Formats: sequence, C-alpha cells, structure tokens
Amino acid sequence: MSKAFASQADLDVKRVTFTKLSDNAYAYTAEGDPNTGVIIGDDAVMVIDTQATPVMAQDVIRRIREVTDKPIKYVVLSHYHAVRVLGASGYQPQHIIASRDTYDLIVERGEQDKASEIGRFPRLFQAVESVPPGLTWPTITFEGRMSIWLGQLEVQLIQLGRGHTKGDTVAWLPEQKILFSGDLVEFDATPYAGDAYFKDWPQTLDNIAALKPAALVPGRGAALTTPEQVAQGLAGTRAFISDVYDSVRTGVAAGQDLNAVYKATYAKLKPKYGHWVIFDHCMPFDVTRCYDEATQYADPRIWTAERDIEMWKTLEG
Repeated sequence: MSKAFASQADLDVKRVTFTKLSDNAYAYTAEGDPNTGVIIGDDAVMVIDTQATPVMAQDVIRRIREVTDKPIKYVVLSHYHAVRVLGASGYQPQHIIASRDTYDLIVERGEQDKASEIGRFPRLFQAVESVPPGLTWPTITFEGRMSIWLGQLEVQLIQLGRGHTKGDTVAWLPEQKILFSGDLVEFDATPYAGDAYFKDWPQTLDNIAALKPAALVPGRGAALTTPEQVAQGLAGTRAFISDVYDSVRTGVAAGQDLNAVYKATYAKLKPKYGHWVIFDHCMPFDVTRCYDEATQYADPRIWTAERDIEMWKTLEG
C-alpha cells in the first residue's frame, strides 16, 4: 500500500475532559476521540459506550470514582462498533444493554469489524491485548425503547431511527432533558459513515431535535451544554451527511465510477469540513458506503481488514 491509513499516523495523545452536566450526568470526552457517557442514579451507575479496551476503561472508572462510589451496574452500547464496546469487561457490569438490531449486527459482522477497526486506527486501541477473546455480547436487548430505573431516576433507551448504523440507541434523561447520542451526532468531528444509512440519518437527527435536549453528549467532540450548542451539533452533522449524499448522487447520476466520485466529493467537502477531526480517515469509508447506497446496496456491506486495504488503495493509493 503506497499510502497508509490516515489514522495510522495519528499518534497524538488527547487531553481528557470529564464534564458535569447535572448531578446525575457526566461526559468523558477527549478532543475528538470516542466519548463515554456516565449516568449516576440513586443506587447505581450506567456507562454509555465503553472505550476500546478494558485498560482504557480504567481511566473512565477513575473519573467515576472521583464523584461516586456506587456500583457500575449497567453498560449501554449505543451501537456495535469495536471502538465503542471492547472495553466493556473492564467495568464488570451486571448487564450490557443494546438494541436487538445491534445484537444482530454483532452476530453478522462483529468479528470482521473488530479486526478491521483495530487495523485502521491502532492508537484508539491502547493495550489491545487486554481485550478478552471473542466479542462483547449484550445480556439484555430491546426493540424500540425501554426504561432503566436507577432508583427514582429514569433512563430511557430509545431507537430514534437509522443513521450511523441500523442499531443506533440514544440514552435520554427525560426529566433533565439530557441526551447521550452515540455517533448519531458529532461535534467538530467528522462522522464515520461506513455503516450508515444516508437517506435515513437526517430524519433521525430531526427526531433527536424533537426531544428538545437541553444538553447532549455526542459520539465525538465536546459536550454540548446549552440548547444552542445542541442545535449547532445537530446542524453540523446533518450538513455533512447531506453534503456527502448530494455530491455522491450527482456523481452517480453522471455515470462516474467510485474513484471519480470520491475525488470530486473530497474536493467539495475539504474546504468546509477539512479541519474536523478524522476527516481524511473517514472520507474514503463514507463515500464508499454512500456510493453503495446510491447504486445497489441498500444495507451496508461488511468491512473486513482486506476490504479496508483494497478500498484505500483504490481511492488513496
């Protein structure tokens, strides 16, 4: 491969921030690296997205222990991607919760996705040897929505539609209007859309907006602590997804192949979004998936380590 994955050269250590959103809600963020949400109830703690390895999870646990000694009973998986779930064992939770759609994706493509993600972005898998063999399996699944009660505190887990994946789940504190979006929303960070549904994603963002969150923890980027910042995060994510989709559809309608569509879309979006975290990393995957959706594949194809390299050579080699 004449050009390595953009992410393989990304070696800078990120500064972690642990932001208090309410007496019950915290955001663990790291300058555009994957975020983790923390909800502290009356009798237990819930973690939303785990970090990529059990060793990396220990830093989240350390922050939690600075504010509470309550047991970490629940881990929620917003979706199936390895960088979000492989740290789960570090929390030793009583239950791991995911949508049934996410469970089905783990069955279908979990092994391939794990190998693919670790190969693409090694810095995000610190101490990868600490990940137990096999996959991270939910112990509870749901369809549509469910409530978990942490004492008197209700946490609603809701599927608001397909976007980043078909299994996306948000965690919602209805009394406090705080939302943990997973990778459905990013802030100053490029959405990864290699397993996305471009046609559905904007409507799913509208469904998030309809809840009128006062604060929102995105999948990447700083916690959004005001309604104005929430609106900004939703608008930025929506604009990126729409701009990719519009550019790719234009190229497909003109009969262009994937390589030509990629080059044109990259050139169009670079001035507007090129400063966002992981732009160069995400664009080949995003355009490839969008091209698939605009041509012949309604559902995302499975990424394997081999397919990653073949795609990267085709578009960036």
